[in-house]
Amino acid sequence: MDVRMDGRVAVITGASTGLGLAMAKEFAASGGSVAILARKADALASAKAEVQKAAGKANIKIEAYSCDVSKAAPIADTIKKIVADFGKVDILVNNAGISHAKAFDTVTDEDWQGDLDLKLFAAIRLARLVLPGMRERKWGRIVNVLNIGAKAPGANSTPTSVSRAAGLALTKAMSQENAQHGVLVNAMLVGLIESDQWQRRHKAANDGKTYQQFIDGMAKGRIPLGRMGKAEEFARMACFLCSDAGSFVTGVAINVDGGASPVV
Repeated sequence: MDVRMDGRVAVITGASTGLGLAMAKEFAASGGSVAILARKADALASAKAEVQKAAGKANIKIEAYSCDVSKAAPIADTIKKIVADFGKVDILVNNAGISHAKAFDTVTDEDWQGDLDLKLFAAIRLARLVLPGMRERKWGRIVNVLNIGAKAPGANSTPTSVSRAAGLALTKAMSQENAQHGVLVNAMLVGLIESDQWQRRHKAANDGKTYQQFIDGMAKGRIPLGRMGKAEEFARMACFLCSDAGSFVTGVAINVDGGASPVV
């Protein structure tokens, strides 16, 4: 199967590292132009260079935008710049946000609001701005990156599990409203996938284990496939969903977790 993005423009949030960067590289390697968003300008500069290298073609446009997607005004300003620079937005990947999980009785109002602003309201605000153009062109893709706790929340998982569960409802509602306009909306649910956050946790553990021993230990007994996933594996699924190859898939939430989730 030839999964291509030629002529498409993708906006990816949280794209300076980890899954966001992996998706940006995969999209660019498949012929798509990419706008990468994150907060830190220095990290964005490095990420842009990596994505440009993955593109391998001078005519594929890659731009980086420093944007705090937890706030409405920066989102509006950034989308305006992106449309001015690229002419359109075909694909939106809502990927911003890190896990913020602890016991319910320790979560403050500020924790709740911050998590909802970064994970739920960012997706709402970004989608609201790009949907009119997608509908007008009768083609669009929106992917909401959630985690497997959205379907099966456990103890000590708030506020993230609640924010992500709301993201599931948002995905389904939007898919129903926009299918007639040629806009497909799906969710991808993250399990344990190797990223820079696991490298930081390994360093903080300081238990004498190698990084490989550390991540193997994390996967043992938790992932039926017996290993953590790789960001590139996640990115390939995202690329499929956002391409013409995924043209009959909408309103679904796909677990990318090596079988870890207790629910389908």
